[in-house]
Amino acid sequence: MRSLPELLHRTLFRTMSLLSPKGQGVILRRYFDWWHRSPDPWKLSSDGYEQHKYRSTLENLPARPYVRIMEVGCSEGVFTETLAKTYPEAEITGVDVSERALERARSRMPDAGRVRFLRADILTHRAEPRYDLVFCSETLYYLGRHDRLRRASDQLSRLLGPGGVLVAVHPWPEAVRLHRFLDAHASLSRLTERVYTAPPRPFAVTVYGAR
Repeated sequence: MRSLPELLHRTLFRTMSLLSPKGQGVILRRYFDWWHRSPDPWKLSSDGYEQHKYRSTLENLPARPYVRIMEVGCSEGVFTETLAKTYPEAEITGVDVSERALERARSRMPDAGRVRFLRADILTHRAEPRYDLVFCSETLYYLGRHDRLRRASDQLSRLLGPGGVLVAVHPWPEAVRLHRFLDAHASLSRLTERVYTAPPRPFAVTVYGAR
């Protein structure tokens, strides 16, 4: 069961989703810029839970080459750096709404010409359907209501090229609600799902393939 602060947190973002997608994006950008006033506010580079989640995510990927990879909600590029080491031949794009976070992400990998970082909002971003692998982790619950989750599912599915793979990672059992529209999307099929129930925060890694 989620704690009271977490429930209030979710309620706040559901209320924000009453705004237009553009208005919601402005608020989210300011919110995350505020959070990133100090480096690594969620300790993504040092927390054992986060490192376990990164390893578990990679373990669930289908074994195949990935030439073009996108990470949605990349923050300061901690997992992006792991992807760059895991797939040294891939072109990797990290996307986030916070320019302050992206500045730190770029400084983390200043010489990696095949890795780029782009400020964009998943609800409004337009990109070519060219990616072999797309990650969306700990992001969807910020979008709020069902219509925004449906829109995000459409956007994520459009990023995938033929045979592309989408990986969604979110808290369990909240992932059931957050992944609902991905499960129902006509252009996606669920390949695998693994739930990690160990404390402090259970999570699910759900893998989809482009139809």
